[in-house]
Amino acid sequence: MKFALMVNGSPYRSQGALSACRFAMAAVEQGHQVLRVFFHGDGVYNAVRDAVPPADEIQLPQLWRDLARDHGVDLAVCSAAAERRGVLGEQGEDMEAFPAVADGFRVAGLGLWMDACLAADRVIVFHG
Repeated sequence: MKFALMVNGSPYRSQGALSACRFAMAAVEQGHQVLRVFFHGDGVYNAVRDAVPPADEIQLPQLWRDLARDHGVDLAVCSAAAERRGVLGEQGEDMEAFPAVADGFRVAGLGLWMDACLAADRVIVFHG
């Protein structure tokens, strides 16, 4: 089965982002495909490069990066939502690099979310 996931909640303010990450990990471990995780609204805070949770807390930013690295899951951050919240930082000279966005994530528009929805068997939205 192919899934498209949307995360609307910030990483430590609600359970939504952690639930989405755990769902995605369980899905790929069971042989399903997670086409894309799209971070929208306060969900864009999951992609902040400089987020450093205390050592005794769940390292959610690292779990997302591991999911992308180990399973090829596309982690797309909504450009409009990230810009609105100051998450993008200053663009690099090539106008594609966003140094405030963590490795493993990419900045994208809603068109990529629509593509994932059309290709997926199931679309799941995790609210904050």
